[in-house]
Amino acid sequence: MPQTVPNRLAVIADVHGNADALAAVLADIDALGIATILNLGDHVSGPLAAAESAALLMARPGMLCLRGNHDRWVAELAPEAMGSSDRAAHEQLSPAQRDWLRGLPATARLGEEVFLCHGTPQSDLTYWMEEVQPDGRTGRRRLAGIEAEAAGLDLPLLLCAHSHTPRALRLSGGRLLVNPGSVGCPGYVDDDPPHVMQSGLPDACYAVLERGQGGWRASFRHIPYDTARMVGLARAAGRAEWAAALETGWIDREG
Repeated sequence: MPQTVPNRLAVIADVHGNADALAAVLADIDALGIATILNLGDHVSGPLAAAESAALLMARPGMLCLRGNHDRWVAELAPEAMGSSDRAAHEQLSPAQRDWLRGLPATARLGEEVFLCHGTPQSDLTYWMEEVQPDGRTGRRRLAGIEAEAAGLDLPLLLCAHSHTPRALRLSGGRLLVNPGSVGCPGYVDDDPPHVMQSGLPDACYAVLERGQGGWRASFRHIPYDTARMVGLARAAGRAEWAAALETGWIDREG
């Protein structure tokens, strides 16, 4: 990946084995004529098409991929120690694909322009821009906590993922912090602490970053695609929450 940062970037994250959503996003990026793709991790975990997704990513020129928390677990844990989504992916992947995941960096910098991570600069398990309340409600984190995570990162563009929530915030010094949302998993249930993330939209999501005279700006693209095959895989694996999220963008319609 060249250290001279182009004026237009596509930023993707949290594919989670959804090969059909990934293919739709890659086609949209190609249609926009964007050559450089930054991928913030969690590529394969889930009951969908892990090996197919990994093959698409590994074959893609002009893409920088990070390792997310699920990539780390799929590549490094023993299968019996994995959660069901990670184990399902592990069983599909070839040794070469698991080696690829194992070799990905946790964070990266592009020159003096862009910093990339999955969760926060220090942790792939922490939401940078969101927080979870004791009762399970989720919302934007307080600005002081967001700024504290960015301490020492004097770069104009900061990129994170992990929450599957498309969001952009302007920090001190004019820095832009962006989460591109999730390509392939618009809703999920987490138990540490217990909470649900759900976009309410089944489309594949990613971000386009453009540098202009006033600095970097972000736009989010929601790409419709045929979810039927992925929904079928989720149902066949007995994962009703995955099927609901893929089909509707919701897991808990009362949420």
